[in-house]
Amino acid sequence: MIYPKFYIGPMSKNVVDAIIEFCDETDNQIGFIPSRRQIEWDGGYVNNWTTEQFSKYTKMKLVLKRDHAGPGQGYNDDNGYKSLEEDCKFFNLIHIDPWKKYSKYQEGLQWTIDMINFCYNLNSSITYEIGTEEAIRRFEPKELNQLVIDLYNSLPTKIFKQIKYLVIQSGTSLKENTNTGEYDKGRLLSMVNVAKHWGLISKEHNGDYIPSELIKEKMSLGLDSINIAPEFGLIETQTYINNGINLDKFWKICYNSKRWEKWVGSDFDPFTQKEELIKICGHYILSNPEFLDIKPNIDLQIKSNIKEKLYELHR
Repeated sequence: MIYPKFYIGPMSKNVVDAIIEFCDETDNQIGFIPSRRQIEWDGGYVNNWTTEQFSKYTKMKLVLKRDHAGPGQGYNDDNGYKSLEEDCKFFNLIHIDPWKKYSKYQEGLQWTIDMINFCYNLNSSITYEIGTEEAIRRFEPKELNQLVIDLYNSLPTKIFKQIKYLVIQSGTSLKENTNTGEYDKGRLLSMVNVAKHWGLISKEHNGDYIPSELIKEKMSLGLDSINIAPEFGLIETQTYINNGINLDKFWKICYNSKRWEKWVGSDFDPFTQKEELIKICGHYILSNPEFLDIKPNIDLQIKSNIKEKLYELHR
């Protein structure tokens, strides 16, 4: 199996198509990391695709990894197992992440063990990513190492060997359209060393809105791969803004969706910061029939702008 350096959120059909085209044109490999809200067994906000439909559209092209599988990670406060059943049929990799709902170590550990066993019994070829991003639950290097030790001691060897990725943390966090974290080089090195000790691939989340030079530095220090998602949604949204879309109608659709609320602080004013709200929320409503009524025919320009960012990353 191929393990790409870059994993990108399928923020829209244009993003998906641009990435597929880029990989065909360059022979680079990129992984898709759909969240449960984006792509789900009963449909998500990205092109209304179900897990099966998205898989059939993309699977022959790229690596598919479920991002943040687990309880409370979808729109409903569920245990996540229905979603996992479909993921095991159609995805290559699954990120097991119960930590949003179960942040206490022993609870999160037990859920990780149970969910990996559940998936293995459905599809023994599935591989796994463990841990979570700093914005969900902070880990220290010693505790992260203990997580791997406990999984090693709790899982049969053949199942433990299916764990391939370890989420490492070096300070990244997202708010609005900004990476608000503070990069900690020492923290990154310590966590990368945990991954290397266990022969795991280190992966950081929230690689959005940071200079490509910083990503290059992190990888030169041993980081193997990184997730980028909302930034690609913003590229598409900004292209609409730059090409004369009706901003008042665009804002109203975004505002009514309420998808922007989780990303902003208490001082955010949606009525005076209309364009900022659109930039935060735009990618959520691209499959909304109301948006399709005002959508300009600029898909080629959008895909070109997305591929420009992909070339920048791979250079």
